[in-house]
Amino acid sequence: MQRLKSRRQFQAVLAGSTLARTTHFALHTVALNADPVDQAAKPLFNVAAVWLGAMVPKRWAKRAVTRNALKRQIYAVSDLYQAQLPVAAYVVRLRSGFDRAQFVSASSEALKLAARAEMHQLLERAARSLGGAQTPAAA
Repeated sequence: MQRLKSRRQFQAVLAGSTLARTTHFALHTVALNADPVDQAAKPLFNVAAVWLGAMVPKRWAKRAVTRNALKRQIYAVSDLYQAQLPVAAYVVRLRSGFDRAQFVSASSEALKLAARAEMHQLLERAARSLGGAQTPAAA
């Protein structure tokens, strides 16, 4: 699984369609050949593989430790679903914050477990909408 790195890559995927949503996360996708703007420029996705980016804005996760913990959970759970996702580019975006009253610590185990559970739910929905693929046994 390749990771999105540039602003252009993130913008291209976010301009694509929303594949699945949960309470806190949204999964955006775009086909790898969907950059018709400038064919002479360096291609956005130079390897035909699953590309993934995680977007956790400060608006919804104020502390850096929380943003980093959520990104680690996103990438860890996404690795389990790599075989079920077709070759394309994906961005997992945090679309609302986790309740600070419920998750007092910025990087608590409870927050990580809640994020992992919701990521499993998000990627299972995406796999179903992409063709009814089986979910990983490690879930």
